[in-house]
Amino acid sequence: MNIKRSLFLAAAVLTTTIAISAQETPRWLRRSAISPDGSKVVFCYQGDIFTVSSDGGRALQITTNEAYDSDPIWTPDGKKIVFSSYRAGSKDIFITSAEGGAPKRLTDYPGNETPLCVLDGNRVLFQANIQQDALYGGYPGTPQIWQVDENAGRPRLVTSLPIMALSVNKSGDLIYEDYKGYEDPLRKHHRSSVTRDIWLYKAADAQGERFRVTGDGAFTKLTPFAGEDRNPVFAADGKTFYYISEADGTLNVYKSSTDTPEKATQLTKFKDNPVRFLSVADNGTLCFSWNGDLYTMAEGKDPEMLRITVARDATENDVEYLTFSSGASSMAVSPDGKEIAVVIRGDVFVTSADYKTTKRITNTPEQERDVSFSKDGRELYYSAERNGHWGIYKTSLTDKREKRFTYATKFKEELVTAENETCFQPVVSPDGEWLAFLRDRTELVIKSTKDGKEKSLLKDVNYSYSDGDQEFAWSPDSKHLLCNYQINGGWNNSDGALIDIETGEITNLTQSGYSDGNFKWALKGKAMVWQSDKDGYRSHGSWGAENDIYIMFFDGKEMTRFYRDKEDAEIAKAIEDGDKSEKKLEKEEKKEKKDSVKQAEKPEKLILDLENREFRTARLTRLSGRLGDFYLTQDGTKLFYTKLLEKSYDLCEMDIKKGDVKVLKKGVRGSLIPSADDKFLYIFTGSSITKVTVASGAMSVIAFSGDYEFKPKAERNYIFEHVWKQVNEKFYDPQIHGIDWAGYRKNYEQFMPYIANNFDFQDLLSEMLGELNGSHTGARASYRSRLTMGWLGAIYDPDYEGDGLRIAEILPSGPLNLADSGIKAGDIIESIDGERIKAGESWFGLLRNKTGKKVCVVVRQDKKEVELFVEPTYSESKLMYLRWVKQREDMTDRLSGGKVGYSHVQGMDSPSFRTVYSKLLGKYRAADAAVVDTRHNGGGWLHDDLATFLSGKEYVRYTPRGQYIGSDPYNKWRKPSCVLMCEDNYSDASGFPYTYRTLGIGKLIGMPVPGTMTAVWWETQLNGMVFGIPQVGSLGTKEGRWLENMQIEPDIKVDNDPASVLRGEDKQLEAAVEEMLKTK
Repeated sequence: MNIKRSLFLAAAVLTTTIAISAQETPRWLRRSAISPDGSKVVFCYQGDIFTVSSDGGRALQITTNEAYDSDPIWTPDGKKIVFSSYRAGSKDIFITSAEGGAPKRLTDYPGNETPLCVLDGNRVLFQANIQQDALYGGYPGTPQIWQVDENAGRPRLVTSLPIMALSVNKSGDLIYEDYKGYEDPLRKHHRSSVTRDIWLYKAADAQGERFRVTGDGAFTKLTPFAGEDRNPVFAADGKTFYYISEADGTLNVYKSSTDTPEKATQLTKFKDNPVRFLSVADNGTLCFSWNGDLYTMAEGKDPEMLRITVARDATENDVEYLTFSSGASSMAVSPDGKEIAVVIRGDVFVTSADYKTTKRITNTPEQERDVSFSKDGRELYYSAERNGHWGIYKTSLTDKREKRFTYATKFKEELVTAENETCFQPVVSPDGEWLAFLRDRTELVIKSTKDGKEKSLLKDVNYSYSDGDQEFAWSPDSKHLLCNYQINGGWNNSDGALIDIETGEITNLTQSGYSDGNFKWALKGKAMVWQSDKDGYRSHGSWGAENDIYIMFFDGKEMTRFYRDKEDAEIAKAIEDGDKSEKKLEKEEKKEKKDSVKQAEKPEKLILDLENREFRTARLTRLSGRLGDFYLTQDGTKLFYTKLLEKSYDLCEMDIKKGDVKVLKKGVRGSLIPSADDKFLYIFTGSSITKVTVASGAMSVIAFSGDYEFKPKAERNYIFEHVWKQVNEKFYDPQIHGIDWAGYRKNYEQFMPYIANNFDFQDLLSEMLGELNGSHTGARASYRSRLTMGWLGAIYDPDYEGDGLRIAEILPSGPLNLADSGIKAGDIIESIDGERIKAGESWFGLLRNKTGKKVCVVVRQDKKEVELFVEPTYSESKLMYLRWVKQREDMTDRLSGGKVGYSHVQGMDSPSFRTVYSKLLGKYRAADAAVVDTRHNGGGWLHDDLATFLSGKEYVRYTPRGQYIGSDPYNKWRKPSCVLMCEDNYSDASGFPYTYRTLGIGKLIGMPVPGTMTAVWWETQLNGMVFGIPQVGSLGTKEGRWLENMQIEPDIKVDNDPASVLRGEDKQLEAAVEEMLKTK
């Protein structure tokens, strides 16, 4: 598969052949580096490596593999180029001649390796998240720096310290760009504690053949600026260095010295767009990228743009012909049940319900969604984003002789809604006279299908977090709509409302104060069914609750009929019939048959009794649970629903009269869509469509096969426009931080013709989104490595150079520990599956793709060998996290003599809340104070629950006969606490310190926390990419401003400096314990 395109589609591919060799002037040139002698520049263009004279001219293509190649850097002698490539199934490092040729693979770790620097002897320093050393005290999960030689072999650990860019002078001194915590790497314009700084490292002893960065060396911070300082490079004298800084508001090139770093000089004066990828030759010539082009700059001169041409074959086809048999995102059943409309990868298809025949209805690189048939089935409505706007479109059969879309040859498409309006989610009324849809995402509008007149029914009440999260449903008589209702700030506890389309009257039906949703008409419109979490078990903290299915009757007699058992029904009928003559019964029977035919043609007008509706409400499910979709048959006898049981979501059927529940099919989760006659139920999972016969429960799979014309460049152009528009319409600040968002669109749009893969497209989108100066944004390309790495649950000694792997530490509950608890530090793993681990050779291949498989591991303990069969785990991240927490618990206990408790909040979620609750009220119940550590927390939604828990104040004590047995509140921490925080607190983990301080609970200790308190929607695109829109801002009522970009300063500022972290220390925790020991 061509991973440049990152398609990841399970489809048959036929491609058109376009082989036109042409000379072009490339743009969007990235990851450049000037050669040591200053004569050439290497750069990345469209996923291949090129070199060009530093004066410009025609570039030489160095790599031609279909995989994505990037990150090129020169060897010190300028004869070779080191780069990264995905050609072997994951991102590995290769080396090749500067003149081109077959590259040699240097690394084989099944992860992501990025080359950063090449030392003399062609020793490559690279970044990869493989494994930290046992002494390292930093939070696990960040990448380390490793060294590999030109002859490949086993990589050796340089440092566990996370370093994003580095440069080494001839004396072995290191300048580097640090990493304090998460933020999109291409975010710009922010001033916060998480921005990068430049540091100098001097080793305590002379560097040897193996480069090392340890806690024994000296670290000096060179840049004090509160914004971004990036990409440091040493000049030839070993003291002068250049770097990129945003000190003047735009990332520009600066010059400084390790002797006088405070005297930095700005060299470039670019505006609006950032300088990237700085490098320097031995003669002092600088090279960098600015706004898609490459520049060189000699000392004392202005930057000069390189005029470059390339001659190469096309790297992708204009069109690829694909066939899809899964992956649908929307579905509708025709009124007669003979056809099913689906949306596949943004295009509309109609398939036969009985055969595999599938007809493509739309053929655009843009996106369509939300399909709905007209009453007669000859018209198909859908949402489509065309020309930068979402609209409702209709495709009609134009030949009266053609009855089915599946076999039709003539169609007509037309726009139904007004141009330049954002409209989607069309639903045709049962009588076919009205089309309901959303305008501007939350305004509920109906439009006559005859004369086009519109009527707005609901506006400025609901909030749409993600497109498609608003719901509404037509009544069988087409006179009412059910919808979600967030009146009076009910975003987190939405109600259900009834709208009379004639009068416009809105009735809030549920008013539960809980989360009500998924409203459906039932019993031919005489009742409503929905889901609510009002009776379900709730998460101890944060979001999440179990749901039930409820029914509300709009007709008292229907409620009586619903609850009659079989005997009650027979008695009622006997009484009714006993009062009638035989002739009258025959007459009524004929009339019932006649009326049933009429009713099938046109439902009776509903008379809804809304008075005392709360007394006509009942819970249908006996046991709350994690529910998916559901459907109650119109006769009220069967309830179908999906529910999480033991291992999966399963399709269940409840007999309403008997109360019996049975599982019809395991592993089912998706939408349940009934046929118009209520005889069939369609299960739509996206990957498949299953037809269920309601009477018997019999199932059959509906197959479809859609031919699709994939146009990669046109699709990317659409996604670019879509991303820009989504931000324009949904960014939390309508002024978009006062930037020229339209101007940035124009600037970045000019590079789209030069983008030919999703990796470069990701960079382009992230650069544009980075202009927002907002958290929770940036684009992410989807690349799935076909390789995995098995882990044994041991930290290895990075200084050991003999045969095998010497264990430095065993991780409790890891595979080796579970296989033999006697395995310990100092033992040596000699072989895996019979393959001996040799000194100096890479061992990663022995555990490649061994996750979940039994492998034979031979361990030498002193003089004996132990043979074990273990099952490697996919990741050691959880084990490493638990180890880090245990270290801090032990450290707190040692420093405080058991008087202070400790708990880490891993995420702002329910499991983390339960951990804090359990630790403080269980293990540390007798402690005098507690340290609540929120460092390195990526967020969620827990700030209020956690603050409430920590703000307990005793108001009563229980002392029967003088014995103290407890206090109230019993479920809160009632003693002193403090909160540890750092630059890596994100999202709600930024909101919690603000909440803790605002409520006056205790002190904040550590480092400043960037203001990132927004809620994000990560929207997935047609090509699998996702991007973030920070769309709900938090307005601090005390400050009267957004919490976004409002940094939270600690009461006690303590930095965990690099040297102390490498030595395994935690100065922030030490300060927190010291402070808690002062409390009473």
